[in-house]
Amino acid sequence: MTSQTPAQDSSVHPRPVVGRLPKYAAGKPPVEVPGLESFKLSSNENPLGPVPAVLELLRGKLEVHRYPDTTCTALRAALGTFLDVPAEDVVTGAGSLGALNQIMAAFAGQNDDGAQDEVVYAWRSFEAYPICVGLAGAKSVQVPVRADGTHDLAAMAAAVTDRTRVVLLCTPNNPTGPVLRTEETEAFIRSVSSDVVIVIDEAYQEFVRATDAVDGLAMYRKYPNVVVLRTFSKAHGLAGLRVGYSVSQPEVTAYLRAAATPFAVSSVAEQAAVASLENYDQVVERVQSLVDERERVTAGLKALGWNIPEAQGNFVWLALGENTPEFAALAAEHALSVRAFGNEGVRVSIGEVEANSRFLAICASYTKAPGRS
Repeated sequence: MTSQTPAQDSSVHPRPVVGRLPKYAAGKPPVEVPGLESFKLSSNENPLGPVPAVLELLRGKLEVHRYPDTTCTALRAALGTFLDVPAEDVVTGAGSLGALNQIMAAFAGQNDDGAQDEVVYAWRSFEAYPICVGLAGAKSVQVPVRADGTHDLAAMAAAVTDRTRVVLLCTPNNPTGPVLRTEETEAFIRSVSSDVVIVIDEAYQEFVRATDAVDGLAMYRKYPNVVVLRTFSKAHGLAGLRVGYSVSQPEVTAYLRAAATPFAVSSVAEQAAVASLENYDQVVERVQSLVDERERVTAGLKALGWNIPEAQGNFVWLALGENTPEFAALAAEHALSVRAFGNEGVRVSIGEVEANSRFLAICASYTKAPGRS
């Protein structure tokens, strides 16, 4: 029997959709520049890390040979108390992205007749959305954000058809920054058929300071088709542990549990998340320090004449258009990594004080700022 060489083995191919998917581009680390400390401002990470109690807990975690509790009973109980919701309404996942994939698996895909379900969302928004939708077998319906980076909810409502199964609302919107307001969001929910799942993605909820921002949990309590997504990656500083969750009413959670990936959240991640909730006052202090820095950065940009969207997450958006690659390269020369999105713009995370000050200094010297003639 003659063995087949790798060159001859060309019969293995992915599903056609895989070749059409956009590639997720994770934030790059900063380059080393002699004489400068490097800072990563490309991934919306919490530069302060988790609270001390979490770090202490992690030092003693050695039982990694045991499987975790697949339903995260302790974490769901803690979240139930913390959020004032039934623990049964919480479904955990590997970050909010993992929880989102569970929603896609349960509610949107390709049907028995070959027809694709549709998923409506704003664009530009979280760049994993088209990947999640495509891998689920569904069709993306992208509705452009307005010039100020906000969702065009009227256009999104008009884009909903009888094939729409899920709508994704990202608030604050990543990467542009604005939040959705309560009145407009509730009007949108009421305008959409109650058999469409409306996902309110609140990955950056803890950083929001707008008093009229929509509260996803309030919408979930009023509307059975609303699902809320949240994560411990941002405010809690647990990005590397991958723990997030969705909150929805029982008629939805029943399907999400059926679609959930077993053991998606490790025991270490679950215990760290519980410890962070138990020390939430310290989380709030850390978040507020980052919000204070965000306000300093946005005030500095506006003083320079830069026109930027409302920033309610832990990042700012620079709509630099064709100048996007140039600005990202300039930041790299100053040992800062930022997240460039093609020829659309640059997202810059709020980082350490020194990093933020250096970013502002770069902006002060840059002559092609958004809003400048």
